[in-house]
Amino acid sequence: MSIEHKLPTGVFLVSKTDTRGTITYANPAFIEVSGYTEDELLGQPHNKVRHPDMPKTVFHMLWKHLQAGEEFWGFVKNRSKDGGYYWVYAHVTPTFSTDDGSIIGYHSDRRPATPAKLAIIEPIYQTLLQAEAQGGIDAGEKALNTLLKEKGMSYEEFIFSL
Repeated sequence: MSIEHKLPTGVFLVSKTDTRGTITYANPAFIEVSGYTEDELLGQPHNKVRHPDMPKTVFHMLWKHLQAGEEFWGFVKNRSKDGGYYWVYAHVTPTFSTDDGSIIGYHSDRRPATPAKLAIIEPIYQTLLQAEAQGGIDAGEKALNTLLKEKGMSYEEFIFSL
């Protein structure tokens, strides 16, 4: 069984990537909790820390937002080098060129996710994973959209309501 690495209150994990998701910067807190060295993170795809319990639907939505020049908020379960995991509340934004306004990378800051919010998110993620196992990302998106419709909220409204 994997071990949960809890982030202390007030700790922010920060990383930057290029437009393909390759890590170009990792702050000391991210390096520490991930268990990787800076050299092991830089130049690697950010999904190096993706936990298999994370629905692909969430990352598909994240990339759609970012590539449209929009920010993304969401809960993410990451995997550390030792096989453990840590939950974060992530805020990911595009980085724009000052020359022409094009997207040149992405910036992510993540803070500890609270147990009360995870108690709501984890069963939803299980539902998305089950849907994905049956019909891929399309089925995961359909399951998420059904949930949001039942709540009468957009994804952003739901996340911010937690």
